Amino acid sequence: MNESIVDMVRGKVQRAATHETPAELLNRAHLEIAPEVFYLIGLSFDEWMGILQQPNLSSNRQVPYMILRDAHEITLLLDEVDWRVMQPAAANARVEGEFRLMTFDLELDWNVVGFLAHVTKILADAGVSCGALSAFSRDHLLIKQADLPRAMLALGKHIEAER
Repeated sequence: MNESIVDMVRGKVQRAATHETPAELLNRAHLEIAPEVFYLIGLSFDEWMGILQQPNLSSNRQVPYMILRDAHEITLLLDEVDWRVMQPAAANARVEGEFRLMTFDLELDWNVVGFLAHVTKILADAGVSCGALSAFSRDHLLIKQADLPRAMLALGKHIEAER
């Protein structure tokens, strides 16, 4: 009996997550812009191992950050303060900077299809480049600081005003 209740709850969660269109989801999202300026850093595995040997280079702040290791490199997303501390130890890093982190404060189920495609199409139509990051339950975008006003204007037309 307990298993059927769990299945019913799961079914309701899936229906609740999938019955709304990406446009409807965006309409009820709250948009948050982190106040920090962020940098995306690409490191070799050797350079990353060298940085790990220096604990004083670790982020000690309570701001968002990301570490991704794939088969080709280590990618870090750090705010400007943490990047300035780490920069001398990362002489060969590839760096893209002056990003703002935009968060869609709306918990999205993993069955939702097309939300980021819808958002990035709106931004593409406005001529705004972005990088997408997904956490477990929320999506985030990296937007160049210079493009942030245009991005906000474009997305603002699709998000319901604060209630």
